[in-house]
Amino acid sequence: MFNSEFLSLRWENLYKKLEDLKLDGLFVSHQTNITYLTNFNSRDSYLLIKLSSNINKKASVFFITDFRYWQEVRQNLKGLSFEKLNGSIFKKIVNLSKLLKIKRLGFEAKYLSYAEYEKIREDLSLDTELVPTYDLIDSLREIKSDIEIQKIKKATEINIEAFRYARKIIKKGLSEKEIARKLEDFIKRKGAKPAFETIVAVGPNSSFPHHISGDYKIRDSEIILIDMGVDFQGYKSDLTRVFFLGKIPHIIRKIKEIVIKAQELALETLTSKISISKIDKTARDYIKKNGYGKFFGHALGHGIGLEVHEEPYISLKNKNMIENGMVFTVEPAIYLPGKFGIRVEDMVWFNKGKPEVLSATLDK
Repeated sequence: MFNSEFLSLRWENLYKKLEDLKLDGLFVSHQTNITYLTNFNSRDSYLLIKLSSNINKKASVFFITDFRYWQEVRQNLKGLSFEKLNGSIFKKIVNLSKLLKIKRLGFEAKYLSYAEYEKIREDLSLDTELVPTYDLIDSLREIKSDIEIQKIKKATEINIEAFRYARKIIKKGLSEKEIARKLEDFIKRKGAKPAFETIVAVGPNSSFPHHISGDYKIRDSEIILIDMGVDFQGYKSDLTRVFFLGKIPHIIRKIKEIVIKAQELALETLTSKISISKIDKTARDYIKKNGYGKFFGHALGHGIGLEVHEEPYISLKNKNMIENGMVFTVEPAIYLPGKFGIRVEDMVWFNKGKPEVLSATLDK
């Protein structure tokens, strides 16, 4: 487990964060964060980490799971201890914390309910303080390693192929569900799987940002918006394009041009000295300037990696600076209720102080 260089670095970065927060223990319950730390597809499992005062041994790590995964984890994971779960995970955490004499136990506040927090807090001894942490591991995941980038690039390549396939199969009379199924089958044939349920939104349905593909059939002179993602070896991509059958009306052409220009302006702002909120503001201001500000209601983008939506979120609320190694979407949009919606979404890797659009070869 700790032998690979990229995993060792992840753990070292985590230990540093724990030391900065003066925590000598951490309870990890979010499955994606466990997968990130172990490079093992975690399901219904947990980690308990105890920092060591021994300089030669940074920490003791306990992987806790039940009978269903017991043999699998013991065969695939090395360098940590295993605890079989036969009852309540909360009692297990309490008992281990007492045994290990943990004084300040951190937990992932975003992923533990208040009722679960209470179960642990009530049973812990007075010698152990239960401390909420926020985005402790999530923030580490913002910066992608070379291995992660290669998997994301592969997921994006397959996604691009799927869109080119979509262009070939789209025709009058096909329903949204039929197109979605064909695209997901194509992704599977490429050795990957859909990262989420493919969105195919035709005509007025395209004005719903997260429409559920249904029985609506393609007709002439209607927009077909497709939002799909690919999962390749655990890492995700997410792209959106719009298609059109027949002659494109002036209003649709105009709005698409505004959306594409908003994306271009946002990408032009991307430098190592810019805050993430400024990226969103640039695109949003341009759409507002053209009279459609109230029709763009979501953030400009989101981080992507082990999860489709993760840090960093490209929004007005995010005042952090952009950093090398971040991968995120840039997806300005305009949605006219009851008429149509246009969204253009691309994958961006911020590398060596500038943006690299991973999906740049896909026509807009």
